[in-house]
Amino acid sequence: MHVVIVGAGATGCLTSLLLARAGHQVTLLERDRLAPHPDVETAAAAAFRPTAPQIVQPHIIMARCRELLVHKLPDVYQGLLAAGVTQAPLHAQMPPSLPDKNPWPGDDQLIQLVTRRSTFDWVLMRAIATEPGVEFRPGVKVTGLTARRADHRAPVHVTGVRSGAGDVGADVVIDASGRRSAIDAWLAEMGTRPTALGQAECGLAYYSRHYRLRPGGVPPGSPLQRMVATLDELLVGIWPGDHGTMQVAIAPLAADHRFRAVKNPDVFSRVVRTVPDFARWLDVLDPVTAVFPMSGLHNTLRRLVVGSEPVATGLHAVGDTVCTTNPTLARGLALAMISAADLAEVLARHPRDFAAQALAMDDRVAAHVEPFYAEQAAVDEVRLKRMRSVVFAEPGLEPEPEPEPEPGPSLADRVSHWQVRAAAPFDPLVFRAFWKVMGMIATPGEVYADPEVIARTREVLSQPDAAPAGGRPSRAQVLAALAG
Repeated sequence: MHVVIVGAGATGCLTSLLLARAGHQVTLLERDRLAPHPDVETAAAAAFRPTAPQIVQPHIIMARCRELLVHKLPDVYQGLLAAGVTQAPLHAQMPPSLPDKNPWPGDDQLIQLVTRRSTFDWVLMRAIATEPGVEFRPGVKVTGLTARRADHRAPVHVTGVRSGAGDVGADVVIDASGRRSAIDAWLAEMGTRPTALGQAECGLAYYSRHYRLRPGGVPPGSPLQRMVATLDELLVGIWPGDHGTMQVAIAPLAADHRFRAVKNPDVFSRVVRTVPDFARWLDVLDPVTAVFPMSGLHNTLRRLVVGSEPVATGLHAVGDTVCTTNPTLARGLALAMISAADLAEVLARHPRDFAAQALAMDDRVAAHVEPFYAEQAAVDEVRLKRMRSVVFAEPGLEPEPEPEPEPGPSLADRVSHWQVRAAAPFDPLVFRAFWKVMGMIATPGEVYADPEVIARTREVLSQPDAAPAGGRPSRAQVLAALAG
C-alpha cells in the first residue's frame, strides 16, 4: 500500500520505518524544514522549534519502548547506543532505603534508556534518510484530506491529503502530527463527524534547563537515576541524558504566576537549590542552555471509532494525536512506539479491509493506551487538588487530605498509584511493581490489583517510619528563592 504519514516527529519516523520495512511505500510529510544535523550536539543546539516545544523538555525511554525498539527496530536501537544513549538498569533507580538490592529474575525487562530527545530524533532522522521505502518531504504543510463516499450509509473513505504543495494520494493516511493535530477540522471539511476526544486536566507548567557534568565533578548519586521530588507547591526533577548531560525541570501549577520568574536562570537555580538533594547535583553541573518554558498541556485520549463506527476509513492516528499525558511520568515516546507497532500489525492483518483496520486499531487503543491515560488523569486529579489547596487556600487553612485517586473496584481489592509509590522505596517487590507500571511493562490494573502487591504495600505503609528521607523546603524558602 501507499501510506502517507503527516508529521515527521518521533512518532512519524517510527511509524514510517516500521511500515516501509513491512513492504509499504511511505511518503512522510513534515511542515517544518527538518534536515539531519551532522552530530548530536549540533542537533541539540538547534532542537527548539515553536511547533514542537516538547523536544527540549526532559525525556526518558521507558522499558516498554526500549523492548519494542530491540525487537522491531534493532538497527535503530544500536544506532541510539552508538550515538551515546545509555542503558539504565533497574538497580540505578534503587534508593538507599531499599533493603534488598540484589538482582531478581526479570530485572532485565525493566531497563530504561537515558537520552536527550534531540539525540533520539537525530538517530531516527538518519534512519529515515537511508530507508529506501520512505520518501521524506519536509516543508510541506497538510491542509486537509481528500475523500470519497461510495454509499451515503458508509463512512467517508480518505483517499489522500491536500497540502500547500498539491494533493497527495494514498491508500491509507496516518496522522502523526501530534497534540495540535487539525484532524477534527479536516473531518469537518468533509462533512463527517469529529473524533471522540476525552480530556483531563494536567494543570502544570514546565520550565527546564540542560546541564552537563563538570569535568572532574563527582556526582552525588547515580548519573543514571531519574529523580522527581513532589513538593507542596511544585515538582522538581532531574532526568539523565546522553554525553554527560542532565535535564532539570521545575513544574508548578500553570495558574501559579509567581513561578514565571523561573524563566530567569538565576531564579531557576535558586528554586532548584531549595531541595538539598538537587542542590548537591547543581554543585557539579554546568548549564548549557537557557530555561525553556512549556505550558498549555492536557491529558487527552482520542478515538477514531465513535459508537462502534469509524469516523472515516483509510485514516489512522498514532502517538500524541491519539494520546497525550502529563510529562512527569515520561510516557510519550513509549506510547508513540506502541501505537506505531500496533498499526504495523493491524495493516498486516487487514491489508485491504479498511473498516476492519479502524476497528482493530481502536481495540488496540483501548487495550494498550487507555489504561495509562486513565492512570495519569487520576494521578493528576489528586496532585492538583493538593497543590491548589496549598497555593490558593486562605492563610492558615490546612491542605485537604489526599483522597484515593483510583476508580474501579473497591479499595479492598486494590491499592492506588500513590500507595505503591510511597511503599516502593522500602520493599523490593513493590519497588518492581511500581517500575513495571512506570515502564509500561504491565498495566496499572494488573499491578494495583495483584494480591501480593496489595499485601506488601499495606504492610509497608502500616510501619510508622515508612516515609521518604530527604529535606523538603518550606514555603518561605520557595518564596525567598523566587523573590531573591
